[in-house]
Amino acid sequence: MNEVLVAGLPAAQHVHVNPSAETLRELAERMPNAQVTEFGNLNVRTKVVSRSKLSTFLVSEQPIGTHQVMSRADFTAQAARQDAYIAQQDMVLVEGWIGNDPKYRVPARLYVEAANANIAGMQQQLFFEPGELGDVDGQILTVIYTPNLTAPGFPDDRLIATDLENGITRVFNSDYFGESKKGNLRQWNQLVYDRGGIPLHAGAKVIPTPNGNRVAMIVGLSGTGKTTTTFTKQNGSLPVQDDFLAWWPNGDVSATEAGCFAKTFALSAEDEPTIHGATTRPEAYMENVSVAEDGSVDFFDTGYTQNGRSTFSFSTIDAADAREIHDANILLILNKNDNVIPAVSKLTPAQAAAFFQLGETTGTSAGGASEQGKFLRVPGTNPFFPMPHGLQGNRFLELMHTNPLEVYVLNTGRVGGKEDVDGSLKVRIPHSSAIVKAIAEGTIEWQRDEDFGYEVAASVPGIDEADHGILRPKELYAELGREQEYAEWVERLKTERREFLATFPELSPEIRDAV
Repeated sequence: MNEVLVAGLPAAQHVHVNPSAETLRELAERMPNAQVTEFGNLNVRTKVVSRSKLSTFLVSEQPIGTHQVMSRADFTAQAARQDAYIAQQDMVLVEGWIGNDPKYRVPARLYVEAANANIAGMQQQLFFEPGELGDVDGQILTVIYTPNLTAPGFPDDRLIATDLENGITRVFNSDYFGESKKGNLRQWNQLVYDRGGIPLHAGAKVIPTPNGNRVAMIVGLSGTGKTTTTFTKQNGSLPVQDDFLAWWPNGDVSATEAGCFAKTFALSAEDEPTIHGATTRPEAYMENVSVAEDGSVDFFDTGYTQNGRSTFSFSTIDAADAREIHDANILLILNKNDNVIPAVSKLTPAQAAAFFQLGETTGTSAGGASEQGKFLRVPGTNPFFPMPHGLQGNRFLELMHTNPLEVYVLNTGRVGGKEDVDGSLKVRIPHSSAIVKAIAEGTIEWQRDEDFGYEVAASVPGIDEADHGILRPKELYAELGREQEYAEWVERLKTERREFLATFPELSPEIRDAV
């Protein structure tokens, strides 16, 4: 069989060029690890169940902050191996746009083995205007993806290599969809920064209030409640975006994706009706969700992994269009924690830049086994920013000065200790929802926290006084007779935060001094 050529891509034995969603579903159903569920949609059980951080590299001859780098010569050698492999394969090409605003959108494509057609089907749901790009100006961000080709010599014989200069990510030996999704977005991050904006690992929603609509952006590490917070309704709020936004120098906010890649662990129609409803539609894709032989689905079973996922299109839910919003009013920084972090705290601009740079949270299965359950600091909660991380904090503060936002930290975890600690309290989804509603409506009463310098809630409509410990952790620790432990946490966090911020030589002193 003669090789098939597609401009700018390695030749293959056969290429399915921008197939329909129905064709991709047919191809995916042929996969031996695919199963039709009780909802009529497809679940695929992958070999790799999360992103492969230790196998991810940027192409550079010089260090890039804390990122792993590989030489161009090594990248070129691996690219040649992949091209030779693709020459013997049946491939799928899906194209579309990152973003739907003509001022900011970027062309993108995925080129993946047809043997893993679910990856193409899932990516197609996230691209805006999927299909042939036609004539476009500038670079097309490209992911070349071979899940069944190993990369000997790299961790787990796996490689995710991003060539920022040429807009190409090459993926070897991972069948996890997240590598496709993040492959192009990692490159998009640099484009946004180079154009004067900042990429935010964030969802967004429009919240109606008596004083008009309020637009909230929700920043958080994968698996810490970003999607849940975005889709939980307050006053009939509508989601705008699930995972990445660009915040521009003129205050504009632009979207990236036409769909959602949602975590499904403990998904229920009661707590998360929008995500549950979309995930259980026939056209949705599931990945690593527990499905019995008869097709019945158990979102609470973690026997294979806790990082079950789904993709669905925003067209299947009630959602707002980012092109209809002109700027944002509120930024929520999620910190899933279990010690002295209050359910909500209000920040000054300098504190906001500092806590954005700190990116504190507890890792989840979304980041792989090396992060699950561990306390992390990930600047901007954005591990996909492919430049020195101190640049994030500086750019954030610049934009805060020209386009001020109300900024809050939300703890989506616990206060007072882990679940097995007597007296500790869970910040439940209804608590967080009441807080977001009250922030939008301006109905929280605030008081200054003398230990950390930010403001904490004296009261929040919808949260009973019996739950005051999640709002004011110092009081909870005092009631439990753990004042000394609280004082030790205060000193520890202050010291660690200063030390962490000091590791970014490019970071503004105004940000370093804010904690």
